[in-house]
Amino acid sequence: MFGDRFNQWNLKGDLFGGVTTAIISLPLALAFGVASGAGAEAGLWGAIMVGLFASLFGGSSTLISEPTGPMTVIMTAVLTSMMAKYPETGMAMTFTVVMMAGAFQILLGTLRLGKYVTLMPYSVISGFMSGIGVILIILQLSPLLGHAAPPGGVMGTLKALPQLIESIRFGELLLGGLTLAILFLFPQHYRKYVPAQLVALIAVTLLSLLFFDTNEIRRIGEIPAGLPSLVVPTFHPEIFTTMVIDALVLGTLGCIDTLLTAVIGDSLTRKEHNSDQELRGQGLANMISGLFGALPGAGATMGTVTNIQVGARSPLSGVVRALILALVVLVASGLTEPIPMAVLAGIALYVGFNILDWSFIQRAHKVSVQGMAIMYGVMLLTVFVDLIVAVGLGVFISNIIIIERLSREQAKQVKAISDADQDDVPLTDSERAILDSANGKVLFFYLSGPMIFSVSKAISRQHTSIADYEAMILDLTDVPMIDVTVGLALENAIKDAQEAECQVYLLCPSQRTREQLEKFHVIDLVPNDNIYKFRYQALNAAVNRARAQEMALQSI
Repeated sequence: MFGDRFNQWNLKGDLFGGVTTAIISLPLALAFGVASGAGAEAGLWGAIMVGLFASLFGGSSTLISEPTGPMTVIMTAVLTSMMAKYPETGMAMTFTVVMMAGAFQILLGTLRLGKYVTLMPYSVISGFMSGIGVILIILQLSPLLGHAAPPGGVMGTLKALPQLIESIRFGELLLGGLTLAILFLFPQHYRKYVPAQLVALIAVTLLSLLFFDTNEIRRIGEIPAGLPSLVVPTFHPEIFTTMVIDALVLGTLGCIDTLLTAVIGDSLTRKEHNSDQELRGQGLANMISGLFGALPGAGATMGTVTNIQVGARSPLSGVVRALILALVVLVASGLTEPIPMAVLAGIALYVGFNILDWSFIQRAHKVSVQGMAIMYGVMLLTVFVDLIVAVGLGVFISNIIIIERLSREQAKQVKAISDADQDDVPLTDSERAILDSANGKVLFFYLSGPMIFSVSKAISRQHTSIADYEAMILDLTDVPMIDVTVGLALENAIKDAQEAECQVYLLCPSQRTREQLEKFHVIDLVPNDNIYKFRYQALNAAVNRARAQEMALQSI
């Protein structure tokens, strides 16, 4: 059930990895729980549930899974929408969406689609991740200024910003500002020993207790110390389609987030994760997390990298991490009660800042103007429209651009000559001599490389003057693959030649290409006597045909 991942355990490294990542996870889980609107306890239990079950049933040895910035952004949008429409059952419906997202991830893993999840252009990935970072930053402006988040998500926050600024609570802004100052200015060499988030959380919380009254600023408050209650899956027929779409968005984002992190982990450990098993493990973890009213999660880059760097080599570190966090909730939950909301807002805002793909943003304009346009377009669509629309349009436009580039290159592999002095096709000296003897009456039509739909126009262009020739050789020697559109283009070329009384000779030694032509019924258009495996045979037959036609015309 667990595979051989636990066989590679390193007790000291795994224990240190578990303890270290638990320390890193604590402030982030609290911040994401509060940011989502589900509460700090939902964030903590999400870190516990997702981390434990993804470690036990996933396909990576060192991946640390927990609520992440991107998942929290989507969770926040879903929760806000559900609560606005169904105040009484909205929370249960939101966690039902989390369970559905987990089920979707299990389905993707079961269908072995893991390797396809991250097959999208980097400009699109960069754009939507940066867009999510912008959303997370905008959503934290209100709590950073000392207010509860206004309704309406990003647009609601931006519209309410003038009023929020007018009524700033300077005490909370100061605490949030101090948190950000520590996070940005904390010396890099000390981060190896203690996470900046934990330092900010403890230091600013202590300052708030020393210089502010308990009720003067908003704090987390009491977190229930017991086990979380089960959430009964709740559906409403009129919004079921919306729930499915939300689950697909949440599940897909979790898959991308997890597998990209797993690839980073592989590069550090020199091992290869099992993508499909990882998706099944993540899906199960998110289903259980939703069932207990906890935040969904995915692979977390910072936790995973730290886990590997301190010596973890097996999922035991993830199990240890989950158990430590569970002890915090069950035994020491009172320690989190005085944490100011502004501190958590500062931590979440810092995460949003780091989600922004700064390295690509700084050099996108140098790499490719089209890539830059796609990246910024996807980012803006993610922030102001919708993640699915952003990614869908980004992938579509990127693929169109790629296909157009491939078409230009592939069109160069569609060549037609009737004069052996042309060097466009790879003919031997003897083959050129045979073609020369036809006196320009044989068209040698040469294709090479994979023939995809984008080259069909190039095929059409090359045989437009087919009536000027007595014979045409269609050379597919170097074609490993033909798609349906190219098959139809070849069919039209053959039919046009036959209508012009131009004899067609087919050169197709590849069995795979021949089978594809048979499926398209293209090969049926050419008589068996005119199908050859060797180029010189086809050339001799075509030249003899041209000479015979020339002699027939002279005798008239």
